[in-house]
Amino acid sequence: MSTSQNSQPIRFFHRGEVVEVQGPHPTRSVLQWLREDAHCTGTKEGCNEGDCGACTVVIGELAEAGDTEAVNGLRLQTVNACIQFLPSLHGKALFTVEDLKSQCAGKSACAGKPAGPQSLHPVQQAMVECHGSQCGFCTPGIVMTLWSAYEHHQQQGSEPTRQQLADELSGNLCRCTGYRPILDAGQRMFDLPAVRLDTAPVVAALQGLQAGNAGLNYAAPQGLRTDFFHAPRTLADLASLCEAKPKARIVAGSTDVGLWVNKQFRDLGDMIYVGDVAEMKRIEVRPDAEGGELYIGAGASLESAWSALVQRWPSLTDVWLRFASTPIRHAGTMGGNVANGSPIGDSPPVLMALDAQIELRKGERVRRMPLTEFYLDYMKNQLEPGEFVQALAVPLAAMQRQVRGYKISKRFDCDISALCAGFAIELDGEIVQSIRL
Repeated sequence: MSTSQNSQPIRFFHRGEVVEVQGPHPTRSVLQWLREDAHCTGTKEGCNEGDCGACTVVIGELAEAGDTEAVNGLRLQTVNACIQFLPSLHGKALFTVEDLKSQCAGKSACAGKPAGPQSLHPVQQAMVECHGSQCGFCTPGIVMTLWSAYEHHQQQGSEPTRQQLADELSGNLCRCTGYRPILDAGQRMFDLPAVRLDTAPVVAALQGLQAGNAGLNYAAPQGLRTDFFHAPRTLADLASLCEAKPKARIVAGSTDVGLWVNKQFRDLGDMIYVGDVAEMKRIEVRPDAEGGELYIGAGASLESAWSALVQRWPSLTDVWLRFASTPIRHAGTMGGNVANGSPIGDSPPVLMALDAQIELRKGERVRRMPLTEFYLDYMKNQLEPGEFVQALAVPLAAMQRQVRGYKISKRFDCDISALCAGFAIELDGEIVQSIRL
């Protein structure tokens, strides 16, 4: 595939219908498309690096059977639109602040008031009543974060604590109002008459998009660079693509490479997207002669991967909640965090303390090594051309150890580490059997 004539359109659900997009460069962000092409200007651009949350939107995907986080068949997650490449929306649903008003359409009342042209969703009405908005610039992103929390808790029949709301809002900046009235609004929205997302048409649309979808191959428009965005759907296809295109940039959540484009104006060339490969997202316990291992697919989100670690080592909760922000953890992957090898990536120190191994794949060949041996120098590792990180494996024998993770940063939430440490110690009485620092 070498010309844009072979390109497929990007198809996703937005504003009540399936849209097809053919033309933008593969590195065009979801935010740019929303504001400049779709003219949905409710979503704002603040930092343009996934830090302030002004551009927060919600992505919907078909939920797998047994997904306890699903909302009536959908998995809803907040992400930063400014660093999400548009082709990554293929086969998904995009929700923005404009969608909240449409949820009140056709109702006799909304947010406890007669429904009309200016009706507000309970999330928005609560922000008004609690004075949660001042300049209003970052408010749409805050509202979308609260809306995601609202839908999840309504589904569960629960209400979040103020601390849970604060954790959800860790990726949303508000310098005007401060967080007390926003947290007040987060609690107030559950007191108003409920307004729920009708997921049935969304699920039907996504099922239609998924039927016969063997993966996306999207090209830059004619006359521009011939960069491609490949989105395979199987692990075998991913391995074949990486081997055939050893110089292609592997992309998952683009939480780092998105900044290369936005801030450094770098040309990424051909990209291979791993976000549609279900096999790469699996997290499971695998038995072996050594007592088993926690197998974390490299495409599993940071949120899912850290959650799985914390289920076994609750002492890592603080590091989990302080790893970037909720939207970043939804989009980014632990495999990408490890493969990137940034000195401010917080996963490797903890994984090394747990004696984790990294699993690498090139074509049909799979090899493993201790994570401690993977890094060779600053931002250099043992990946060969055409090879990619397939998984991380944490031995369950490490559960016998006392494990701690510590992070020091200039601010508590959503900040890079000045220092991140992973410690594990195994004791027999007062005798140290093993220690990892």
